[in-house]
Amino acid sequence: MLKNLNATNKGLITGLVMIGITLGIFYSGQSAASPLQYLVHIVYAAGIAWTIYEYSRSAENTNKFGAFFLQGFKCFIVITLLMVIFTIVFNKLHPEFKEGMVKAYNEEMVKKGNSTPAEILKNIENAKEYYLTMLISGAIFVYLATGAVFTAATSLIFMKRK
Repeated sequence: MLKNLNATNKGLITGLVMIGITLGIFYSGQSAASPLQYLVHIVYAAGIAWTIYEYSRSAENTNKFGAFFLQGFKCFIVITLLMVIFTIVFNKLHPEFKEGMVKAYNEEMVKKGNSTPAEILKNIENAKEYYLTMLISGAIFVYLATGAVFTAATSLIFMKRK
């Protein structure tokens, strides 16, 4: 059943599993720094490897790096899109994350003592304004960079196997 899926659909399945794991970790009360977060990255790598592995066994396989990478790219670009959408929706549903960031940022700036109260207020307003933008840009960068590295490494491995 899962063997005849294209790279995009494999990315969709992988992304949905990653979202499910993330929600499971969050709603089970685990901290954001829980080692269980590595499971999300393991699933990410496994989805890309699954895509490239299935391609390596297909009749279309040209055994060229670019062809392998393209399959992985089709997978990880869908995953990245899903995870960015998830990041936006999840953070819109949980405004307490933003408030927690503001509180921690305020405490950090007061503790450092380098800023006047007016500067602290201005910096906090800027942090509030750009909070979601920073999260989204971070998610895009991390998922694209990680996907490219996993895809390149997996492509090289499968190229040498033939």
